Amino acid sequence: MRARRNGFRSVLAPHIDRYIQIKRAGGRKFLCEVRELQLFDRFVDERRIRSLRVITARHIDAYLASRPRTRPRSYNHLLGAVRRLFRWLVIQGELGRSPVCQRPRRDTSRRIPFIFAPEDARRLLACADTLPTKGGTLLRGPTYRTMFAVLYALGLRVGEACRLQCKDVDRQRQLLIVRDTKFGKSRLVPFGPNVGALLAEYLERRFPGESMPRSDAPVFSLRGKRSLNPCTVSQTFHAMLPKLDLDSRPGVASPRLHDLRHSCAVRALLRWYRQGEDPSARLLHLSTFLGHANTESTAVYLTITSELLEEASRRFERYAQAPIEVHKR
Repeated sequence: MRARRNGFRSVLAPHIDRYIQIKRAGGRKFLCEVRELQLFDRFVDERRIRSLRVITARHIDAYLASRPRTRPRSYNHLLGAVRRLFRWLVIQGELGRSPVCQRPRRDTSRRIPFIFAPEDARRLLACADTLPTKGGTLLRGPTYRTMFAVLYALGLRVGEACRLQCKDVDRQRQLLIVRDTKFGKSRLVPFGPNVGALLAEYLERRFPGESMPRSDAPVFSLRGKRSLNPCTVSQTFHAMLPKLDLDSRPGVASPRLHDLRHSCAVRALLRWYRQGEDPSARLLHLSTFLGHANTESTAVYLTITSELLEEASRRFERYAQAPIEVHKR
């Protein structure tokens, strides 16, 4: 019965349910994988497969064909979820061998994210501030303006920002407490006076006359009680893009909401270059700030922009010039 409540109905249902429980017991949220396993479970149920042992590579081929994915990364996610499930079934002794023999697709085209320059961010915030109230929402413009500012300045994931509660904003210590993140951990995110003033102004408008709002009240809400949904924030962001007149750069993908987080990481690297610091020595600090499990995950965000390339070139010139000057003497 528990498997049915989770949406699984095929012969795989009890096994998938146990598999998810074990993964979540290890601290993983497993949300994307659950959605992909629901698709496979539905495929198996619709074909009335009644035994694990009759699932073959042909069934896996048919499932992948029924869910076409043009991007290698999306295809590999779909395939990987099924591959890992059957690998676990083999380890548990439920199957002698896995029917998944398909190879992942090679991803040869890496997406170059859009990096928001400060003037781009200012246009975004100004546009957000003018969003009209609709459908009974409250403070729609100020809410999105503050939300986008936090994402850009502090590099939070949109889901982390949406889950913030009033108890998570420590204005005295100038900290955000980000709870239950992507890797099941919490972290402290310090913010400066500008972000602090913006949050204080917004919270005073959200809770007029309340010096101590309820601790579990959401920071970002359009209806007073429910927190903003990340999908709603993303849809609003994309609806605003045509009004921003952003400079489209050759080879760069169209802006996404997640690029605000990416921009935060790149700006930190650029700042270290300009201050004469060693970025590689500070990478662990940035990884901790962003809430990554390791520095390899952070390195993905460090896109080479024209400004970064220029600063790196200047540093190399200074480094190479010193031995030349010594040699001349």
